[in-house]
Amino acid sequence: MNPYFIFLSCLFFFTNSYAQNNSISGKILSNGKALPFANVYLKNSNLGSSSDENGFYKIKNIPKRKFTIIISSLGYQKKSVQINFKENQQIKRTFSLSETESLEGIVISGTLKPVTKSNSPVPVEVYSKTFFKKNPTPSIFDSMQNVNGVRPQLNCNVCNTGDIHINGLEGPYTFVLIDGMPLVSGLSTVYGLNGIPQALIERVEIVKGPASTLYGSEAVGGIINIITKKTTNAPVLSTDILGSSWGEINTDISFRYGASEKIEGILGINYFNYQNSIDNNKDGFTDLTLQNRVSVFNKINIDRKDNKVFTIAGRYVYEDRWGGEIDWERKFRGSNIKYGESIYTNRWETFGTYQLPTSENINFQFSANGHYQDSYYGTDSYDAKQVIGFGQFVYNKQIAKKHDLLIGVAYRYTFYDDNTFATLTADGLKNKSSITHLPGIFLQDEIALNTQNKLLLGARWDKNSLHGTIFSPRLNYKWNSKDNAHIIRLSIGNGFRVSNIFTEDHAALTGAREVEFNGELDPETSWNGNINYVKKMNTENSFVTLDASAFYTYFNNRILPDYETDTNKIIYSNLDGFSVSKGIALNIDATFTNGLTLNAGATLMDVSITENNVKRKQLLTESFSGVWSISYKFNNNITLDYTGNIFGPMRLPLLGENDTRSKNSPWYSIQNIQVTKKFMNSWELYGGVKNLLNFTPNANSINSPNNPFDVGVNTEENPELAFDPSYIYASNQGIRMFLGLRYTIF
Repeated sequence: MNPYFIFLSCLFFFTNSYAQNNSISGKILSNGKALPFANVYLKNSNLGSSSDENGFYKIKNIPKRKFTIIISSLGYQKKSVQINFKENQQIKRTFSLSETESLEGIVISGTLKPVTKSNSPVPVEVYSKTFFKKNPTPSIFDSMQNVNGVRPQLNCNVCNTGDIHINGLEGPYTFVLIDGMPLVSGLSTVYGLNGIPQALIERVEIVKGPASTLYGSEAVGGIINIITKKTTNAPVLSTDILGSSWGEINTDISFRYGASEKIEGILGINYFNYQNSIDNNKDGFTDLTLQNRVSVFNKINIDRKDNKVFTIAGRYVYEDRWGGEIDWERKFRGSNIKYGESIYTNRWETFGTYQLPTSENINFQFSANGHYQDSYYGTDSYDAKQVIGFGQFVYNKQIAKKHDLLIGVAYRYTFYDDNTFATLTADGLKNKSSITHLPGIFLQDEIALNTQNKLLLGARWDKNSLHGTIFSPRLNYKWNSKDNAHIIRLSIGNGFRVSNIFTEDHAALTGAREVEFNGELDPETSWNGNINYVKKMNTENSFVTLDASAFYTYFNNRILPDYETDTNKIIYSNLDGFSVSKGIALNIDATFTNGLTLNAGATLMDVSITENNVKRKQLLTESFSGVWSISYKFNNNITLDYTGNIFGPMRLPLLGENDTRSKNSPWYSIQNIQVTKKFMNSWELYGGVKNLLNFTPNANSINSPNNPFDVGVNTEENPELAFDPSYIYASNQGIRMFLGLRYTIF
């Protein structure tokens, strides 16, 4: 029997109980009426309950000591009450909660400062850990499939590496942060989101549209900011073990510990293993890449005088993945006997914040990461290393109550080297590592015109050691009604992106096409306009938020992969023309007092490229996408979750007119269902089915899989006969069952 499932069983039947007769019961009210499904729990314990449809609650087996009781419900102000339980007490207490206008938490991604979501002049989407639990996945990268306008895109049929698309823009345009600190590197959207223990994640903030004024290069399409739990409120122990019928095993464990009176930390470990070669589409290749990944995350908070901030965090990721012919073995690595793509990855990251011991609010923020990759794509070797160091001082000052000023000075160092032509000297005879220095300054003024109008002005100046001066301004305006039920945001911003060799090179390395850079790649720039409208509707039985946006982005000098000029190559060059990304998006969040919640969204967009007065649709970009998450909580702590997405057709890269594969992908949908049973406040057992419709791409997605080394084929004269695994838009992983268990000690 699988040892992991033995471990699951042991965890499930192991429980702690208290032989106590104390209890507390009563009713939860609001405005004199019963409040159903409110949470009631004893702080720093595993004891808790929720009110039933009539507002009644009861907690039993309470130990003899003083507890703080927390009562909370969405849309109501949280209440805490201290009660000293003695012995054999059956306490009756009724609690009343007041309604609150604020249904939101604090966000930092839009302005680099903590602010409530509704007060932020920049639209920020917030997704809690509860949202991601509705469709549990081995990594936060996979979880992005349920976020409106965001799509994890696989770039290779064989190695299954990919990136994150925001509003149709590829991975290099997406900026990934952890706790507000950048993981700037070409593969940050893949390895920055893989291996983060989800037991440590508090929420994910997403900003769509250019954020280069605050974050610099790569923040053109948007940012994904992963906020981890604070050391002060993280559980003492949190475990989450997930297995699937395909043989995947994912384990997340986090601990909160105290190293001393002034040092507190959380340690998280993620382990993912999949070693089952499956070929359901009968093309001779693995449907899913085999992986063995371990990630260790540690975050430390140091208590300082006057509550000054000092946090340091670090993460290490090791991954061994391979995909290829079903009978490929490690001994064939780099040979032409059996085709395989094998990638060894070592990645480390560190980041932190230190608030200077001054009367003014000045923070030093820093991050660094090293990415080392030893890989083979068939017989093509790709050995690369990249080291990035980043630091910035940020000064925040409130001036005359109306002006909230933010001034920053930043510096980034990037070192990159590999064994390809990308780092050769101009004569092609010697290897030359790429080193880039990027100092910059930025200024932001958040102006409170009055209680209903706010204006945000910002600008950034960078000097790239290779490309020279880059300037990026932005303007944001926010209006809200007096009751905050209506919010309108307008934004105009400039974004820029400097070519990153690691990004452009790695995305194309499939062993099937030659990668070529057409001249020196100049920085690309973009101008973005966005209008956002939020409507809140609270009734006696529901809380509904509508969020609608319209966006338009215009690109100059855009850096694009050209699959079509030469079907044996992927050519990267600056676009001799312009590119436009435009569209509309709608989100709805609804919570009902009967236990039903609904999150749904849809995005309609047009991403086009115009060159020589010819307009064409961008490759691998859908015109329509939709997501949904429907949950219902039953009275006996059972929750049913139904999640899914739907995507419209995408234009796909072909090898010429005689390529028999379809020019466009079909409409497709990935749907999942899950049932979760909660036992007290510590145990959760969950399970269900993923990909209910058993959707997979056509079996002929890999071109010429029987001849991966193009033996005896003149691919220049007959390109349609070439081996090509770059034609991909969705995973080949079909329907599967899953089972998981969570155990938490508060």
